Amino acid sequence: MRQLAVGMSLLDERGMTLAQPAERVGVTVADLSVQKNDRARAIRYHTLSAICRELGCRPGDLLTFATEGGGRRRPGDGR
Repeated sequence: MRQLAVGMSLLDERGMTLAQPAERVGVTVADLSVQKNDRARAIRYHTLSAICRELGCRPGDLLTFATEGGGRRRPGDGR
């Protein structure tokens, strides 16, 4: 089984708190916390686009696949 995870480590790299992009994107800090801590079941395309706009990144910079063995890889890194 593969799961899609949304990593928010870019927040740390940019010295941002969850509150800053949450306010600009229009979601709660709790919602972003769920995304950052890999507990989310889904993310809306609109929300992903807005997060990318605020962080100055592309969706591929945030998305990773988690495989059964616990390994992670970025989309497009092979099978």
